[in-house]
Amino acid sequence: MYAGRPSVCRSCGALVGAGETTCAVCGMPATGVVRQTPPPPSPQEHRERPVYDKETLRFARAVLTRPSTFTFVFLALNVFIFLLMTFAAPGGVANNDVLIAYGAKQNSLIEAGEWWRFITPVFLHTSWIHLLVNMYSLFILGPYVEKLYGAARFVSFWIATGVAGVVASYLAASYGMRVGTDGVLGRFLFSGGDAPAAGASGALFGLVGVLFVFGLKFRHELPEGFKRTFGTGMIPMILINLVIGYSLPNIGNAAHLGGFAAGAVLALFVGYKRPGQRASVAIFWHVLQFAALALVVVGFGQVARHMGEARARINNPPPSQSQVNEATVDSYVKAINEGQNAFRTTFNEHDAEAANRAIAQLDRVAPLAPRPDQIRLELKQLLVRAHDLALLGDRERASAPVREQYKQLGADFQAWEKRSDDWVQAEGANYGIVLKKDEETAPAASPPPNASPTISPPQK
Repeated sequence: MYAGRPSVCRSCGALVGAGETTCAVCGMPATGVVRQTPPPPSPQEHRERPVYDKETLRFARAVLTRPSTFTFVFLALNVFIFLLMTFAAPGGVANNDVLIAYGAKQNSLIEAGEWWRFITPVFLHTSWIHLLVNMYSLFILGPYVEKLYGAARFVSFWIATGVAGVVASYLAASYGMRVGTDGVLGRFLFSGGDAPAAGASGALFGLVGVLFVFGLKFRHELPEGFKRTFGTGMIPMILINLVIGYSLPNIGNAAHLGGFAAGAVLALFVGYKRPGQRASVAIFWHVLQFAALALVVVGFGQVARHMGEARARINNPPPSQSQVNEATVDSYVKAINEGQNAFRTTFNEHDAEAANRAIAQLDRVAPLAPRPDQIRLELKQLLVRAHDLALLGDRERASAPVREQYKQLGADFQAWEKRSDDWVQAEGANYGIVLKKDEETAPAASPPPNASPTISPPQK
């Protein structure tokens, strides 16, 4: 047959049109028909036809079909702990006592020996918005890293970069106590003070650091679609988050930068699992994965172990006066008296460690009632301020702004003492607490008095 001419179907005898390859009646192939080669597309048609990057598709199928189990394990763990904290006490995660009890980072407590606060904050959050933003980011970034590097490396990356972020926040807070947060650099890096801090932001920036370096390191072997996603493609997201950290007063970029740097260094020396590569993982990474997970378990075990009297404060309403036992009263009185003494030592002798010990002791005191508990928290805040000033150098302490801070702190401490004394005189007898005044009373000056009323239990 000649191309372009009609023919007769040899099966049913029906007429097969020119160029048809099958019979329209019986569906049998029209033997002998030669298909015409279609003309090549015009340049306009060629531009409009979609072009598929086969290398990108091959890479995506090979990598993105891998499981991302631990991404969702960590996501569920964060949500579970947040729910525990939310229903722990009135105020939930907005209650500083709850944050501290569940392992939030606080420099004074770390310096008092609670090392696990470098680990546990990675799994804590301070609000629903905080949790949702971080978990959405984990949902987006986590699968990429876990599928590219495998579960063992992903777990190690998450814990290592999260801890690095907490360490950076710890160092920045310590340094920020000395330099303040008034300057541009201070505001950029420091959240200021020693307030409880928590969040997975350091670990999330660690994942960003991993993907950023991954895109740069393997840019010559990555298909185009992935080159645009990783590496320099992540710069806008990095800059936006740093600007947010600079703009909001409660966010410090130190944790972000610490996590990012740790992730970048890890990705610089660790290779990823290429498409088609065998699923074998070095024993080293399995050991590291187990060690990282064990560290988290031990950290929260220490939280449960040291929650102690704080657990009673969180899970139960404040006890009535009839329920307060002698040990609870003695613990409260001892913490308040030692806190006052530590304040004077820190204020006059610049002994920051004395403040750290007193703050840790105050954090573990069971409540008597809302009013005395408020007195305890106010003393703790005064100790935090005294601790911050004690870290200053002699030249900084001689400056006019710092001298004004000392003056204000001394006045605030004397005002606190009056409120504390007023409560003891009004309600202290209900708990067996009386005032025991020293023989000498210092004049009302800006430094705290060297001798002042202290709270003591009655003599038996």
